[in-house]
Amino acid sequence: MDDGKPTGPQAKWWSRPAEGRPSRSGPENRKPETRAPESQAPETQAPENQAPENQAPESREPESQAPEGREVQPSLPSGPPLHEPDEYSTPPYGGPGPWAPAPPVQRPTPAHGTPVPPQTAPLPPQPSPQPPHPAPVPPQAAPEQPPYATAHGAGVPLAGPGEQRSPSSQWVQYDPWGAPGQPLTQAGPPAGTEPGKRKNRRGGAFAGVLLLTLVASGIGGGVGAYIERTGGLTTVELPQASHDNGDRAPESVAGIAASALPSVVTLHVSGTAESGTGTGFVLDARGHILTNNHVVAPAGSSGDITVTFSSGETAAAELVGKDSGYDLAVVRVKGVSGLKPLPLGNSDNVRVGDPVVAIGAPFDLSNTVTSGIISAKQRPITAGGEKGDGSDISYVDALQTDAPINPGNSGGPLVDTQAHVIGINSAIRAADSGKGTERGGQSGSIGLGFAIPINQGKRVAEELINTGRATHPVIGVTLDMKYTGDGAKVGEKGPEDGPAVTKDGPAAKAGIRSGDVITEVRGQRVHSGEELIVKIRAHRPGDRLELRLTRGGKELSVTLTLGSASGT
Repeated sequence: MDDGKPTGPQAKWWSRPAEGRPSRSGPENRKPETRAPESQAPETQAPENQAPENQAPESREPESQAPEGREVQPSLPSGPPLHEPDEYSTPPYGGPGPWAPAPPVQRPTPAHGTPVPPQTAPLPPQPSPQPPHPAPVPPQAAPEQPPYATAHGAGVPLAGPGEQRSPSSQWVQYDPWGAPGQPLTQAGPPAGTEPGKRKNRRGGAFAGVLLLTLVASGIGGGVGAYIERTGGLTTVELPQASHDNGDRAPESVAGIAASALPSVVTLHVSGTAESGTGTGFVLDARGHILTNNHVVAPAGSSGDITVTFSSGETAAAELVGKDSGYDLAVVRVKGVSGLKPLPLGNSDNVRVGDPVVAIGAPFDLSNTVTSGIISAKQRPITAGGEKGDGSDISYVDALQTDAPINPGNSGGPLVDTQAHVIGINSAIRAADSGKGTERGGQSGSIGLGFAIPINQGKRVAEELINTGRATHPVIGVTLDMKYTGDGAKVGEKGPEDGPAVTKDGPAAKAGIRSGDVITEVRGQRVHSGEELIVKIRAHRPGDRLELRLTRGGKELSVTLTLGSASGT
């Protein structure tokens, strides 16, 4: 078959132009198709699901695959030509005529790129080439064929209108008589046959890697933020310091409290008319406990006093002795062993600004520890006076502290950095009072607390334990408490209209007279009668004192030895 025409009863036909594509109208735009020889491989019947116009559809056989390297030529369907015989007697089987021959049928390329013999008829009109489409052709046939398509692994450009194809060029076009919805593309070509496609695949791969990187970065950032916020992907465990042995420096507040607390007790007092709570501390192993007189006063002569130790153990206590002038009292517990006495310091060694710790039971909160400093020394204060006759007024040359002291702290120890007692907490300045110092003021601490110096407390405690009563130092005069001038004025008359200066008393022996104004005691200025009493009470009976006074506008200095009087 030198001319490329088939022999026998098999007929050829021309394909119709695809829907929506312009048909070629003149021979001036067409060039004859160069046809490849048909001597390479036997033809194989191509699948046909659609019959030509005016002809019943024929059954289709699946396309058979030829061995690699052999050409498979699909067999042409039988039947009459698809067009009417023309008046120019154009040969019906592809011969030349006055017009350009009809386009040949576009057939799928067989497997492994086996070429298909071209037909004499030219191709139908094709759209202009477009950029490659990365996705396969969907099952539904599109109205337009992309400029590049693959069939059984071959991908070649389709010739456009007026293109001349060489014998080696390949094309792929859907078969209008093929099965509807059957995809025209399959697996890609062997490596190295489609550089354009490879470029697209590389671009797609790069985009995929970029997208994957962004997603991974987002996930990684989220996981990192979660880990940073929660500390891990498992159960949250917060950092914590390891357990220590509890040791603290002895001079620290914790060290002081650990040393002093076992010696501090809480007192609960109840009587026929009232009750109260206060604090005390152990003086010796025999069970003697020092506290304030106003703490035990509600018990009277028949009330109950209960002592609670820092360990929580309780014991009944009995009154040993008390003194309202010093606001001190001693109670004793019996049948209790293992008591730890609290060491006593020296209040004369205290300096303003020294750190101190107050221990007590404010508002019945046992084992409460507060800290502060010594704010002032020798602060003359008076407390009490609820009875109205002055018998319950206490005169204290006090240590002032800003360590918080509240009702219930009364009778508790004020200790230094060595855990030695330097004072007995006794009074606070109440913000709602405005009338001086109040014992147990209910307004709470405002940073003005007062403690009896331990040197005075030690002397009084020893007297109460040994004799049950305390002695007061006296100078033997009656003061005019209504005097408003500066200093302490000796009155005109004494009790029961007696003399203001006691006969043969310390003041009479020193030459003090009625109307004299005492202004200094041992070089310390005195501004009132209360201050003079406080300064005298700060000493022991038998101590020698130097006094300065004014008489008739003249200043005098006298020296006297303090006498003694029994307290109440």
